Amino acid sequence: MIFVHRIAPVAALMWMLFSLAGCGQKNAAAQAPAGGTPPPPEVAVVTVAPERIVMTTELPGRVEATRVAQVRARVPGIVQKRVFREGSEVKAGEVLFRIDAAPFQASFNSAQATVAKAEANLAQTTLRVQRYKPLVETNAISKQEYDDALTAQKQAAADLAAAKATQENARLNLGYATVTAPISGRIGRAQVTEGALVGQGEATPLASIQQLDPVYVNLTQSTSEVLQLKRAMASGRLKSVGRDKATVTLVMEDGTPYPHAGRLLFSDIAVEESTGAITLRAEFPNPDRFLLPGMYVRARLEQAVSENAITVPQQAVQRSPNGATVLLVGEDGKVAAQPVKADNAQGNAWIVSEGLKQGDRVIVEGFQKAKPGSPVKPVPWKAVAPDNGKAAQPAAQQPKAQ
Repeated sequence: MIFVHRIAPVAALMWMLFSLAGCGQKNAAAQAPAGGTPPPPEVAVVTVAPERIVMTTELPGRVEATRVAQVRARVPGIVQKRVFREGSEVKAGEVLFRIDAAPFQASFNSAQATVAKAEANLAQTTLRVQRYKPLVETNAISKQEYDDALTAQKQAAADLAAAKATQENARLNLGYATVTAPISGRIGRAQVTEGALVGQGEATPLASIQQLDPVYVNLTQSTSEVLQLKRAMASGRLKSVGRDKATVTLVMEDGTPYPHAGRLLFSDIAVEESTGAITLRAEFPNPDRFLLPGMYVRARLEQAVSENAITVPQQAVQRSPNGATVLLVGEDGKVAAQPVKADNAQGNAWIVSEGLKQGDRVIVEGFQKAKPGSPVKPVPWKAVAPDNGKAAQPAAQQPKAQ
């Protein structure tokens, strides 16, 4: 009887333990999904949709002044004064240098006197012809005397013409003693000083003037890119933006954008043999004289329009020696690798010319969770705005990916 009483509490304790264990198993079974597998991982995707984009090409270039004039001494003499301030803006016709004009003034005065003498001689011979004409008609003088008077008149007229030509030449030399600006623009440093002898045997350089508003930007583009662009236009995949509609923007050496847009003037008709590139020229306003000749810049040139371009974020494209691929989420929710052709970039996106179609869901984030053939849960991808809070703007086309 005593033995029965001791066994009863032990049995009750064991029954409670088994009951608790059974409840825990039921709760775990209720929380676990059917089949005992974890939920599929989430991946961020973008849905492919064709869009109209303007294809831009980023090209290297150099700034060049639209007009350059070398100011030179056209007559020999001693420089008496430099009138301009180095580095300033000058107007066409503004006086820059004064060369000693005394000898040229003397030559001009001498030529002027010669002209006066020739005019007097011509007047005298003309009066003689007028007097001889009625006399020769009445045979009062010989025909020879009248002919001599006519010859003397023609000689006097020729002497006057020669004297006037000499006078004009002396006037020009006198004017060249005052050196003026041939064009408007910014003048550089003076290459001579007061007291220098210039123009002896050659036209001595005095200064240089460059017109800096507007300025030219000479660009270079490889022939392979030009041929690729022409083939795309010929096939109809791309359309030309039009000569008068193409705009050009600049990016400075430090990466800052130039505030004024330019326009494309022309592309050269010949290929540079040493580089295999074609030269293009654009014109930019330069009111603040920010662009200086010789400055290196990068230009973003609009060259074509794609009406149905397919783009994906650059991070969605994975590259390997075998080519470029993206990961797609199929209708069954499983991941599949898709080879693509993405050679050109537009801003922060690749332009995909082959391999994708409208409606495809491309994985942008979560690659470490997405394996080909495994199920995933796609969620819309949200682009991260830059630190400055401004939305990312499409940048220029980048060079081809190797």
